[in-house]
Amino acid sequence: MSNTKIVIDPITRIEGHLRIEVEIDENNIIREAWASGQLFRGIETILKGRDPRDVGLIAQRICGVCTNVHYRASISAVEDAYGITIPNNAEIIRNLVTLSLFVQDHLVHYYHLHSLDFVDITAALEADCTKASDEARKFSDHPYRNSVEHLESVQEKLSGFVKAGRLGLFANGYWGHKTYCLSPEQNLVHMNHYLEALSLQRELSKAVAIFAGKTPHPQNLVVGGVTSVADMLNPQRLNDFLFIIQETREFIERAYIPDMMMIVEGYRDSIKAAEGRSKGNFMCCGGYRFGKQQQLFESGVIKGHNFDTLESFDESKITEEASRSWYENDTALTPYDGATTPFYTDLNDDGTLKSEGKYSWVKAPRYDGEVMEVGPLARMIVGVVKKSPVIVPYMERFMAKTGMQLLDFSTTVGRNAARAVEAQICCDYLFDMMSNLIENIKYYDETTWTKYVFEELSTQATGRGLFEVPRGVLGHFLRIENSTIANYQTVAPTTWNASPKDSNNSRGPYEEALIGLKLCDPSAPLEVLRVIHSFDPCLACAVHVMDIHGAELSSYKIRSL
Repeated sequence: MSNTKIVIDPITRIEGHLRIEVEIDENNIIREAWASGQLFRGIETILKGRDPRDVGLIAQRICGVCTNVHYRASISAVEDAYGITIPNNAEIIRNLVTLSLFVQDHLVHYYHLHSLDFVDITAALEADCTKASDEARKFSDHPYRNSVEHLESVQEKLSGFVKAGRLGLFANGYWGHKTYCLSPEQNLVHMNHYLEALSLQRELSKAVAIFAGKTPHPQNLVVGGVTSVADMLNPQRLNDFLFIIQETREFIERAYIPDMMMIVEGYRDSIKAAEGRSKGNFMCCGGYRFGKQQQLFESGVIKGHNFDTLESFDESKITEEASRSWYENDTALTPYDGATTPFYTDLNDDGTLKSEGKYSWVKAPRYDGEVMEVGPLARMIVGVVKKSPVIVPYMERFMAKTGMQLLDFSTTVGRNAARAVEAQICCDYLFDMMSNLIENIKYYDETTWTKYVFEELSTQATGRGLFEVPRGVLGHFLRIENSTIANYQTVAPTTWNASPKDSNNSRGPYEEALIGLKLCDPSAPLEVLRVIHSFDPCLACAVHVMDIHGAELSSYKIRSL
């Protein structure tokens, strides 16, 4: 019997435009998969010929969500090219902003983009609020906003949405799907925290803006340091930042971590069935120094789930190819030599992807020729294998409370668990980094910028900004000639994870994680969404759109009221 193809386009509740096609057999088991980014990115082309000092303000426009990390990586690439070392205070302020975004991103991803793959909002309406309050206490000694009266108000609010036909964000879901595993009371606890997280993400934006000026598209970074001097020296601004982070830590410890323990318990069969497990190749570049010799994340490479062997990370082994991507050059090139010349081959006559040819605007990055998964899962596993004094205590505590083994994290549910643990780590260590900053100020170190004279810098140089960011390893690579940008390439985390197949027909992590997945109902492929959402896709980082002939795509007129 021939396989049946299912097309999901677009994948919603992500950043950007992603299309997933899968082939299922007569038993509804996925036998092949294709992940396709649906827009072309032209930022690298736009940057050619620019003054290197301007790249940050342009490159941060790669994404409207990940603005700070692209801003920072691009500025750091220029600093690396010119050998500019930024002051300690500047690095701390950059870290405070970036790690705040880690926490915000993880909270928003789980509650507002992904949780409804596990939580049936309609079932929450059937919950007994007294039992729901008791249920929350199974996972936390002090559950977040958990009184019976509060849960009743949440249930009433959700009921009002349903009765008024104004489900909004919740209108288009697979409610009642047979693979939902939580009880009505557990669903209500989750929806309570869903609504609370909406307010929290707003407060975290305020925290980011204290040092970044604004968000998205901050303005505080310059080649050589930061411009946040007045904020750094204002005790009230420092206290405002710490207050928000403290409130966030309360939510993580009393809501996010307990909710993730609840998901692990409810979906334990999914974990043991290895649903969403990819190839087991994990890559981290490490980073985020604090104190004198400590750092938050470790670097390293693990292959084939072999947790007994950890290879050193070597950035020179990174290449990108486009044999199955809509670009001209099919050769595996280093990012410094990468090309971004579009070559679109269209879809089949029936509207499906040309699955044996080019089928995505996302390139195929490889490490030493191998597919790599990046992100919180990779960072937590590498941290445990490398015996990180930062990561190990948090992971061991979560594993002890849930009964999870390290291999269990390499699943759909496990990716979410790793992300929750990472959010807790980042939030806690923000206080350590702030202490470092206050200590510097106390001893009259107020330097935030390294002075340089641009005209005296080399006219020929190469540089890169390489960072762990919320979704994984991000690299900005540039080559400078005649004091202008001659070539620029970005290899984003979603480029690694959403990679199409390569010349060896090796699937990317998204694709590999779908193989062997059994669909309960092919007309409602909730299982596919769970797997893909667990990676936290940001196709905005991996692809963009422009007309290569310079034609106007559309025009808009904004009327003021």
